[in-house]
Amino acid sequence: MNTAKTICEKKAAIAKKRLKVAVIGAGARGMYSYGEFIRQHPDKAQVIAVAEPRDYFRNEMVSRHNIKPENVFTDWKQLLDAPKMADIVIISSTDRLHTAPALAAAEKKYNILLEKPIAPTASECIEIINSVQRNNIIFAVCHVLRYAPFFKAVKDIITSGKIGDICSIQHMEGVGWWHFAHAFVRGNFGNEQNSSFLLLAKCCHDIDLLRWWVDKPCIKVSSFGHLKHFRKENRPVGSAARCIDCPLADNNCPYSAKKFYFERLQQGLHEWPLNMVTNEMTEGALRKALKEGPYGRCVYQCDNDVMDTQIVNIDFQGNILVNMIVSAFTPIGRKLRIMGTKGYIEGDEETIRTLDFQIGKSNEIKANTLAKDMTGGHGGGDFSLMESFLDAVQTNNPGLISTGPEISLETHLIVFAAEMSMLENRVVPLSEFYKSINTRNH
Repeated sequence: MNTAKTICEKKAAIAKKRLKVAVIGAGARGMYSYGEFIRQHPDKAQVIAVAEPRDYFRNEMVSRHNIKPENVFTDWKQLLDAPKMADIVIISSTDRLHTAPALAAAEKKYNILLEKPIAPTASECIEIINSVQRNNIIFAVCHVLRYAPFFKAVKDIITSGKIGDICSIQHMEGVGWWHFAHAFVRGNFGNEQNSSFLLLAKCCHDIDLLRWWVDKPCIKVSSFGHLKHFRKENRPVGSAARCIDCPLADNNCPYSAKKFYFERLQQGLHEWPLNMVTNEMTEGALRKALKEGPYGRCVYQCDNDVMDTQIVNIDFQGNILVNMIVSAFTPIGRKLRIMGTKGYIEGDEETIRTLDFQIGKSNEIKANTLAKDMTGGHGGGDFSLMESFLDAVQTNNPGLISTGPEISLETHLIVFAAEMSMLENRVVPLSEFYKSINTRNH
């Protein structure tokens, strides 16, 4: 009798823990990152609703999660106009479709997991955070790097005091030449009017990471950037408007869409980024997509206008200087150097190397030894974020989230101030930037 009762209690506890989730935007992040975590952990949560305008992605999400027809929507407004149906809304729509659904979801008291960036303007970011705080919901921004074992290990070394006080940091985000061409020239993030500027779209979680490591507020910021290479005047002589028709595409162009996507098809790599180009994994379908769709365009003949190289310099409280560079012209990956008064850290997402000045001893830590499970994107950060967020909602404990509303807003505003610096060619004090934002919002 007691055994049966215990079993029933355990089943009830498991059922209680299974959170209901609605997803707005079932693309690379909504379906293949956060949705995939839920699919692999059905004891924690269940996707019970989706809003997605694209037929293939909407239908795929329905199939993966067995979503009932009455909870399938083509527009976020339909989902949020319906009676509240879930504990959580994941908003992973395009950058310019964050504000309205986030505000509507907050007003309906949904807990929200919001893909970065919060919104494309500072004033919209502030509006969202104000609504979140007013409605007292659990809220997290997908600054996934804080949750990745590699970057958490760097934070732990800093916190331990082994390198003393931080004096300076050099940080590079290597976007990767092919990734940049895919996403920031041909793809969704190439044009500011359709998405947002490069620092916001790609680097807001790098700036957030730097702020987390330093653990002090920003005093002032400067930035310089250029769209140097992916310009019409750099088009090679004899090239075509589309790679599929280009005589240079096979051997003479590092940005050839024909070569890049067909290689992945032949290798059976059918997930991102190939699934952003075509839904049907055949040579005929891919050829058609490259002939007609945006991902087949010559990188020198697109409508892109975001920077391909940008540098940010940040002066943090405590006389800590930080430099960050983001570049298209690299392999994919981040590299860092942290200079302290007692030691030094450098890393490349695979290895952390430290040097203790006192004893002159070096140490090396391999990233693959930092956690038993590093599945999911961003070195395990995507799945670790999901686990933390679901636990926070289940226990009503926002303290389990390290990328909550206040700090995420602060780091976003550093990004906006950096972009202002680049556009106005001057150093921007954060106090001045905050005043300008407050003035515009009153």
